Amino acid sequence: MANAASLQSRLEALLRDLVATGTERGAQVAVYHRGELIADAWGGTTDASGQVPIDGETLFPVFSVTKGITSTLVHRLVERGQLDCGAPLARYWPEYGCRGKEAITIGQALSHQAGLPQMPGHLRLGDLPDWDRVCAALAELEPLWAPGSRHEYHAMSWGWLVGEPACRVTGLDFPTLLEREIKAPLGIERLFIGCPRPEDDAIATLEDPFAPSEFPRTDRPESIPWWTQPLYDLMNRDEARRACMPGASGLMNARSIARVYAALAPRGVDGVRLLSPATVARAKAPIPLPDGSVPEHGLGYLLGTHKAVMGNRPGTFGHGGHGGSFGYYDPELDLAFGFTHNRLTRPDDVPDGGIHQVAAMVRASLAGSS
Repeated sequence: MANAASLQSRLEALLRDLVATGTERGAQVAVYHRGELIADAWGGTTDASGQVPIDGETLFPVFSVTKGITSTLVHRLVERGQLDCGAPLARYWPEYGCRGKEAITIGQALSHQAGLPQMPGHLRLGDLPDWDRVCAALAELEPLWAPGSRHEYHAMSWGWLVGEPACRVTGLDFPTLLEREIKAPLGIERLFIGCPRPEDDAIATLEDPFAPSEFPRTDRPESIPWWTQPLYDLMNRDEARRACMPGASGLMNARSIARVYAALAPRGVDGVRLLSPATVARAKAPIPLPDGSVPEHGLGYLLGTHKAVMGNRPGTFGHGGHGGSFGYYDPELDLAFGFTHNRLTRPDDVPDGGIHQVAAMVRASLAGSS
C-alpha cells in the first residue's frame, strides 16, 4: 500500500501544478488497481471565479465518456440474450426498418459502421430532452453509405441508435436502465445520463479556450449540428444537462467512471462483475472493414492501440469525451482509470494535456507492480 499512498500524493501534487499553470481549471482522477481504489484525487475550482473548490463528488459534463458506460449497459443485455449484436435494429425497433436501414445490425451501430452519423436536420436544442421525438426523427433517415462498408464516428446519433433497442426490449426508459444495470449493482450515485435536477447539484462549468467564435448554419448532414455549438456552452445549460443523450454526454465524477471500468475486470470490484470475460473480449475485439483496415472502435469501446491516453496498449479499452475526460481499463496493469476536468483541450494537445500527464504518471507507477 506504500506505492498506493505515494501515487495518491503525487497525483495530488500534479493536479495542483496543472491548476497553478492554467493547464487545468479543475480536475479529478480516480484509479483502481487489482480491484482496489488506490487513488482518488482532485484539485482546482468549478469555474473561473475560483469561488467553489472541486471535491471528489463534483459532477462534470463528460461528453462521449457516456459511450463506454452505455456500451457496458448494452452488453449486459446482450449477455442475457435480450439483444443480439448480429440482429437488425428493426427486430427491436420496427419503425427503424425503412429507407435502407432494414438490415443495419446492433453491432454495426455499436461500432460506428451503420452509415448514420448525421443528426436529423430539422431537430433543434429544444428537441433533445424529448427521447421519442429524436428516435422518431432518426427512424426516418437514410444511410449516407452502405452500412458496414466504412467507419465514421457517430458522435450524437449513436446514443439513440443503441439506446432505443435497449429500452424497447426492457420496457424501461434509459435513466431507469442505467440505474438498474450500472449504478445499483455498483452502489454509484454520482453518474447521470440525463440529470433530473441539474440546477440543484454541484456541477463544474466547462470552458474551452480553443472553441471557434462562429458556427455557420448549414443544411448539410452533420454529426454535430451547428445548433449544438459551441459544445462547452451547450453542456453548461440545464436543458442539455437534463437531456438523456447516451452517446453525447452525461454528468459524472472520476471515481464513478473508474468504478464502472473496475467492474469490467475479470475479478470485478467488491464482488461485482458487470460483464463476463468472454463478453468483454468480444466487445473489445477489432472489427476489420471490407478494405482490410481496422477502425479504432470495437463493439462500442475505443481500442487502446489507437489512443495515446491509454498508452497505445493492446487489450486496453474505454472511451473519452470531447475536450479530454476519459475512462478505461488496462488488463495488463489491472488498472481502471477515470479522469474528468472542466478546461477543455484540443484533440492534438497530446504532449501537454493534463490527462496525458496524469495517465502517464499512473502507468509508470503501476508498471512495476502488475
